Amino acid sequence: MTTQLSYTKVEKKILPKFRKEMNLAESTEDVKKFFSYAMQDLLSQVFTEKYKPSFDDVRLQIDQSQPFFLNDTVRQLEDYALIWNNSDLSVIMSRFAKIAAHRYNHLEKKPEKTESKIRM
Repeated sequence: MTTQLSYTKVEKKILPKFRKEMNLAESTEDVKKFFSYAMQDLLSQVFTEKYKPSFDDVRLQIDQSQPFFLNDTVRQLEDYALIWNNSDLSVIMSRFAKIAAHRYNHLEKKPEKTESKIRM
């Protein structure tokens, strides 16, 4: 029997800031950027001192079967398979991606709001 790891404490720590950033996002690019920053924070806390995530390690993928893309840098980490297969990390990342995708789609449908904010 394998041990099931949980990272919900980390999720709850990151989630309020992430939601605030999603509410402040003015463009679809902001949504992608804030998602990547949140995932950097999540992965750095999950893999602790073994790995320093970069901006491109996790990207939001809209309208894909997998809502986010993990770079090979993350997938090749020593503990990656163990953590990915025996924890709730994938579920947590999917929840963050779902929130980001919702905001992304909202902003994409209302480009006039984004354009008016940019021109000001």
